[in-house]
Amino acid sequence: MDFRPRGFFVIRNMKKQEVLAFMKSSIWILAAGMVWLVPAGKAAESVNRHYPVNLEPLVQSEFVALPLGTVKPAGWLKDQLTLQANGLTGHLDEFWESLSNSAWKGGTGDAWERGPYYLDGLVPLAYLLEDARLLDKVKSWIEPILASGQPDGWFGPLQNKDRWPLAVALKVLSQYYEATSDARALTIIKNYFHFLENNPPDWPDKDWRGVRAMENLVTAYWLYRRTGDPRVLKTAEIIYKNCFDWTGLFNQFPFDDAWTQKRTGYGHPCHVVNLGMAIKYPGLIYVLAKEEPYRQGSFSAIQNLDRYHGQAAGRYSGDEHLSGRHPSQGTELCGVVEFMFSLENLIEIFGDPALADRLEVLAYNANPGTCTPDYWAHQYDQQANQVLCTVAKRNWSTNGNASNLYGLEPNFGCCTANMHQGWPKFVSHLWMATHDQGMAAVAYGPSVVTARVADGQTVQITEETQYPFEGNIRFSLAMERSVRFPLYLRIPAWAEGATATAGGQILRPKAGLFFPITRDWQPGDIVTLDLPMKIRTETRYNGAVSIRRGPLYFSLKIEEHFKKLKSYHDTLPVADWAIYPITPWNFGLALDRDNPGESVEIRTRPVSSVPFSHEDAPVVLKVKGRMLPEWTLVDNSAGAPPPGPVVSDQPLADLELIPYGNTRLRITEFPLLAE
Repeated sequence: MDFRPRGFFVIRNMKKQEVLAFMKSSIWILAAGMVWLVPAGKAAESVNRHYPVNLEPLVQSEFVALPLGTVKPAGWLKDQLTLQANGLTGHLDEFWESLSNSAWKGGTGDAWERGPYYLDGLVPLAYLLEDARLLDKVKSWIEPILASGQPDGWFGPLQNKDRWPLAVALKVLSQYYEATSDARALTIIKNYFHFLENNPPDWPDKDWRGVRAMENLVTAYWLYRRTGDPRVLKTAEIIYKNCFDWTGLFNQFPFDDAWTQKRTGYGHPCHVVNLGMAIKYPGLIYVLAKEEPYRQGSFSAIQNLDRYHGQAAGRYSGDEHLSGRHPSQGTELCGVVEFMFSLENLIEIFGDPALADRLEVLAYNANPGTCTPDYWAHQYDQQANQVLCTVAKRNWSTNGNASNLYGLEPNFGCCTANMHQGWPKFVSHLWMATHDQGMAAVAYGPSVVTARVADGQTVQITEETQYPFEGNIRFSLAMERSVRFPLYLRIPAWAEGATATAGGQILRPKAGLFFPITRDWQPGDIVTLDLPMKIRTETRYNGAVSIRRGPLYFSLKIEEHFKKLKSYHDTLPVADWAIYPITPWNFGLALDRDNPGESVEIRTRPVSSVPFSHEDAPVVLKVKGRMLPEWTLVDNSAGAPPPGPVVSDQPLADLELIPYGNTRLRITEFPLLAE
């Protein structure tokens, strides 16, 4: 996947002949009088008039994020969020000591990051589902926070003297304000930025508040869009000039293969969660500083992390710290959800469709693949080739022996608190507004968006789909009267041959772009999008192969035995689980690399009410393979895939591959058999 910065429609950096070819391929659509192509640059006066946008002197974002509640989940996505509400997210603060007596809600317990982390997922989940029980729960947390403001602008528990958890709490309060318009939340945010303005910079590189200081810029820009107060930007500038230089690190990346082999020098700069947050930081600085190294920095981050530490399912390794590309190295769940939020911010800033492609891969693979389908247990570390989840010594960089258990608090509780933001924030960012008063489908999933377009008329777009399991998407438009506005559809880079229909016209958009359809929309209009999901392969560690279809990775379906290690509640099903394989895992695939679809039979079924169930996977790929007896466990994990092509005298076996997110045990990087 190419992560060079490309701008809104990828025209900006095309060569002249490429632009002409693209225009030529689309000219018949122009002639139809219904669609036109818009250059990436926006005229100064062309900004969205309905939602808060960047004000001078900030660089204008390519898209405009919508307020919490504008996009609501539907279909299987609503089922998934409901599972989350009925699982750990909806009950965690009722029994987990880190939250049940939290100082953030007036107790005497934890006063640091865990309360704000939890709220960063609970608040959007409650308002997306409009769940009365969760809304009451939110109130029990938010009211003490709103009452905690001090005369100097500090807020939160008196026991806390650290700025880091307040950066997370700011994100909570901004979402809460969007959903409720409660002026008290805006006041707390304003006053805290006055505190930062009036007190010396305190962002040391050795502490969390220093390496994560630029998380404050997310809320700083949010606040500036609403107030225009120049002191907020001055404070933002002081922050980025007095904290860790992530841009320099990403553009001159030190954590290469040689560093990985040494396994020395672990610390904040190679910490998986710090990196997940920091991926967005150069882009955030660029919005204010307008300097090219910052514009490039976030893309360099993704390129370098992929090159030296990339893993299947869209993540990079970090079994607390970066640890290379071996498919048995882990990734902390916090790193996944923070990477997702970074991408959501960068998509708004740069409008690059490749970033949205990557967001979907994380959301639909790594995010569910590290939780049980009922959302009552999670891992600290997930693996691409994960064949045994037990308390045992593994080749982690620094994590403990329990890190790949599924449970309440395996290894450490930060993920227990922070995991909840993944699904709700993803749903909130499925759609964004555009500066030509239109709407953009940034990522796909069943949803309903109700937003203002054109001259301010409200339009509701209902998206019906089983995506990412299938590639057919149907958009239904509802409004009071006819209205003209552009509707942008993201065409993923893998979707060659995509077709769309609107107003009786069949359109053939190019892959890897945002494709605009502008017309006089009528109440009841339907737009369809068909994204071909061809089987494709990806070369991985030791020449192993991964199988992909659409945004999904597919993994070997291994029959799983769950062994309960510990229960945490008398009535709630929260426990720690070890998982053992009861069917073999060490297979090489018989696959035609040139025509992989010829080697695969695809079977589909409707998405169940438990979308990432192991037994009811919506897509099953039937393939052939042979066991490789020499491929065995090493350090209680699957050893490195034998370099291929490999030879086996074992009988040919029928195998099933299911989506990565539907597995707890899995092989995702397979040796390839010799023909």
